[in-house]
Amino acid sequence: MTTEPEVLIDKRDGLGLITLNRPKAINALNHPMALAITDALRSWADDDEVRTVVVTGAGERGLCAGGDIVAIHADAKSGGANADSPTGVFWRDEYILNALIGSYPKPYVVVMDGIVMGGGVGLSGHGSHRIVTERSKIGMPEVGIGFVPDVGGTYLLSRAPGEIGTHVALTTARMTAGDAIATGFADYFVSSENIPALLDTLRTEPADIAIAKFATAAPESGLAAQRDWIDACYGAGTVEEIVSRLETADAPEARAAAAEILAKSPVALKVTLRSLRAARELTSLEAVLNEEYRVSIASLGSHDLVEGIRAQVIDKDRNPQWNPATLADVTDEQVAAYFVELGDRELGLVTPEAQQ
Repeated sequence: MTTEPEVLIDKRDGLGLITLNRPKAINALNHPMALAITDALRSWADDDEVRTVVVTGAGERGLCAGGDIVAIHADAKSGGANADSPTGVFWRDEYILNALIGSYPKPYVVVMDGIVMGGGVGLSGHGSHRIVTERSKIGMPEVGIGFVPDVGGTYLLSRAPGEIGTHVALTTARMTAGDAIATGFADYFVSSENIPALLDTLRTEPADIAIAKFATAAPESGLAAQRDWIDACYGAGTVEEIVSRLETADAPEARAAAAEILAKSPVALKVTLRSLRAARELTSLEAVLNEEYRVSIASLGSHDLVEGIRAQVIDKDRNPQWNPATLADVTDEQVAAYFVELGDRELGLVTPEAQQ
């Protein structure tokens, strides 16, 4: 009995084709998959036979549900998780891949159909031609498992209009196709029924021309329509103040957002807000990924990541026991500990320009 590869890589008709191939797991990304994609992209960068890269997900449910958090949970639970652990090494290679996508020299067309979460955003959000459909559900759900947005997620979130990115990060809100385009997570809307024809057209036409034949006006963004209260509430300097503003806002959506935030990991929320504010000031994706790597490694050794994955994915009791238990219990020192440099274990990414 033969088992299909977890990522299918092919080259034909001027295309470099990458298909995430774990449909039962909604194509969750693991370390071997990340390495295979990186190798393919590097080999195609100077390959005259590859005009355009195309990334899709197998099955009907989505492009990629994120990283393989069951494996991450086992690693974190071992108690010895650090930059040299299997997860630490995986994240290093994954973030290197995210940076490679962000600076890729050829059109990188990614079909963000269905579910695109966490690590799936890292594979798609930094590409040059990001396509969403009416089925797209895009988000960074990390604070719900005691983690912090990574894979360049804080780069994208911090650059969304106003404070929409802060709202998405702290509530783990799911973005529709219209939301994704409005926030800068995607570029084009193509109906799912037209995706096969688009992929066929890419074989004979340049990416811009092929996509223009099928792209239509993006649906309205529900998040963009709520900018008034989102910007007013999330412009605060602390999570506590954000929650206070949300709870007293006139919009019922704001009060619902406050309840969503208060169910998440308090320490992850505070670290996430600091990460977003820092990412807004950093000038490159590489610099943001370097910072995210420090935060991710610190998270790997935290109580809340183990507990969050347990509650949401392992035991599925949806009743995480966060520690610290409330926002007021999280100290500035605890937050600062997530940002400590890693010495010779730093990710150390630099921009392509700096490498020359």
